[in-house]
Amino acid sequence: MKVKINNTTKDYRTVWFEPKTGTIKLIHQNKLPHNFEIAELKNHTETANAIKTMIVRGAPAIGVTAGFGIAQACMQAPETEFKKYLIDAAELLKSTRPTAVDLFYVIDRILNKIENSDSIDNKARAAEIAVSESQKIADENAAACKKIGEFGNELIRNNDKILTHCNAGALGCVDWGTALSPMRIAKQEGKEIFVFADETRPRFQGSKLTAWELLNEGIEHGIIADNAAGYFMQGGEVDLCIVGTDRTSACGDVANKIGTYEKAVLAYENDIPFYVAAPLSTIDFNIQTGGEIPIEERSEDEVLVVNGERIAPEGSHAMNPAFDVTPAKYVTGIITEVGVFKPGEIKNLKSVIN
Repeated sequence: MKVKINNTTKDYRTVWFEPKTGTIKLIHQNKLPHNFEIAELKNHTETANAIKTMIVRGAPAIGVTAGFGIAQACMQAPETEFKKYLIDAAELLKSTRPTAVDLFYVIDRILNKIENSDSIDNKARAAEIAVSESQKIADENAAACKKIGEFGNELIRNNDKILTHCNAGALGCVDWGTALSPMRIAKQEGKEIFVFADETRPRFQGSKLTAWELLNEGIEHGIIADNAAGYFMQGGEVDLCIVGTDRTSACGDVANKIGTYEKAVLAYENDIPFYVAAPLSTIDFNIQTGGEIPIEERSEDEVLVVNGERIAPEGSHAMNPAFDVTPAKYVTGIITEVGVFKPGEIKNLKSVIN
């Protein structure tokens, strides 16, 4: 992604790994949009904490970061009880965020690679495999997101006004993003577009992160309150919606940031196409419907406290689900790295993933 610092534009990935030191480096997303900082994670415990506290967030970015965390664990584990140390590290990383399937996919893929090579008791060989495989997964994600952009761009016409929710940009992936990738490609091809960025309460990923990415890319945009989307849809201001996904079921139900469901229903009622940008890694064929997807409940303080100041009366409590599930019937199409599909066609992609 493009990042402008002191009038200089530089390309960054959201997260990367330095094998010589075993250090993960990533853009500290809790510091944005006002401060651009690179966080350095020295071990898998720090990495787990960074995922849990949302220093890094977004399903693909979480998965890749966790994969690098497994590489850290392999490199830093004691020679004795190496296998136990590695399994404990994997469980710690898996416990951080329950909804995003990439987290589990990446960790299991790396562990299976190690086990299938008979290296589970060979620290040096296991570390070599973990580093190589985690780097490979990161590169795959960047390539997949670019392809999503290319397929999604075909859905965007010149002068379209697009609504997106939360942040499904490069910050939520390794590069390019999912929902924002088609917008990046459209901009590069010279299309004039305008993006409505939902603020996305309670953590404001839309106003803090999506707007920051769009600004750096030079894409015209406006931030709107979460409850204003219906107003703009009803007024004919929105041509299409593109959002991301943290986990998609085999039937095409989509778990994404809380508030996505209501946007999909509003789009449906106003005859506005509603697309979901989904790398194949976010499709969970072990789950048939969205009702089976675990929904993360986060601290009520995210709702009750803003910028360190409590905004609700003492004694009032809040409920804070981090995600909701959009039924497949409200989804026009799912944009993947191998094409755009109707939700009912998703089950046919299992052979592609295998």
